Amino acid sequence: MAATSAPERGERSDNAFPLSDLRNLVKAGAIDTVLLAVPDLQGRLKGKRYDANHFLRRVAHHGAEACAYILATDVDMSPADGFALTSWELGYQDLYVQPALGTLCVVPWLSRTVIVLGDAAHHDGTPIDVAPRHILHEQLTRLSRHGLQPKTGIETEFTVYQGTYSEAEQARYQGLRPVTTENLDYSLDHNPACDRFFRRLQRALGGAGMPVEAIKTEAGPGQVEVTFPYGPALTACDRHLLFKHAVRTLGAGAGLAPTFMAAPETGRANGLHLHVSLWSKGLSQLHAHDNEYELSQIGRNAIAGLLAGLPELSPFYAPNVNSYKRFTPGSFAPTMLHWGHDNRTCAVRVVGHGEGLRLEVRVPGADANPYLALSAVLAAIDHGIEQRLALGPEAAGNAYSGGGTPVPPTLTDALAAFRNSVLAQKAFGAQVVQHYAHLAQMEVDHAQRHVTDVERQRWLSRA
Repeated sequence: MAATSAPERGERSDNAFPLSDLRNLVKAGAIDTVLLAVPDLQGRLKGKRYDANHFLRRVAHHGAEACAYILATDVDMSPADGFALTSWELGYQDLYVQPALGTLCVVPWLSRTVIVLGDAAHHDGTPIDVAPRHILHEQLTRLSRHGLQPKTGIETEFTVYQGTYSEAEQARYQGLRPVTTENLDYSLDHNPACDRFFRRLQRALGGAGMPVEAIKTEAGPGQVEVTFPYGPALTACDRHLLFKHAVRTLGAGAGLAPTFMAAPETGRANGLHLHVSLWSKGLSQLHAHDNEYELSQIGRNAIAGLLAGLPELSPFYAPNVNSYKRFTPGSFAPTMLHWGHDNRTCAVRVVGHGEGLRLEVRVPGADANPYLALSAVLAAIDHGIEQRLALGPEAAGNAYSGGGTPVPPTLTDALAAFRNSVLAQKAFGAQVVQHYAHLAQMEVDHAQRHVTDVERQRWLSRA
């Protein structure tokens, strides 16, 4: 299959608008603030608020600077030794941020504000290889060697609690009250607080050029699922970060505390399901062209690559200790690496037919950085296609009860597999593997140092 050109880093998103339109909005007084944001290691937006006129004069074309530690820190933003990018020894130097103007869009959940994502680079203009957005761009480029471009739809779950984040912190995160208390899976009977929140979220996302496909309540108390239409992979991840920003902002305004933790409570599981299809010259390449319900050879190789590669790449889609408490039988989160047609107990679920045939990868949790989770998926697919891996039989029935390769049970196990992975080294390079292995080790060390309420409850009077 002939190779096609690599994806453009600055391709214009459907919800973006030209810089000339921003100038007109600023002149009219409709916009006064520009947020320049870099996706950090955890998949959060980090950056600065700029006066809109200053952004247009000085930043839009010339870029800006930020401390490099935004790409070398844990979730607490603690300066830490052990990263090659920056450290106390290096003086915590700046990195350069180039606005990706194709991502410029209005954010209706903030007054008179637009946001633009930025690409992190060294001062000589070379990309910073550990930046999540750059990592995904590199995987898109690698996949284009096979003449393939992925389309991606993201389906994510989160849990909403009553009260604010500050109130939860003051209560030491005890006695949290979900906004709903019963199983409302597929329910259309929502209390007024939920209905208002859903309407505001849907309206705000639509106003940002990111219309949702659907919003539904899930089985867990307070659990919500939002799905978006599929489209270009980089755009899907860019929009997911804006979506999470909107959820938190609108939730705070409504006196609610949404969380994207993978397992916010025992027995609760929030997933980030990645729907991926592969295209070439406008045609889907996953289905056999003589039978729209059957997988093509590329499709079979891709799934085989996912089953072989995902166990070695889990720090990219299950990044912290809590992530692994989601992988429990009967939770609709996979525990074994199996595939199957329309089987929600499998790690890879084949859904649809013809042009709509896609792979639903169900291993990432809602806490995953979408750029990294999708990068792991594409690296594994590339591996399967390049090596022409043979696909074994699909799971019949309950995949929880079968044998096979397990999802790593803990972050410690996942970290060992990631560090020793030839696939990870080949797909991402030694520097990227070392960087994210160190981040995972920091999470393991943090969990090992701290005594939990569960430990006290179980052992205080019994030890």
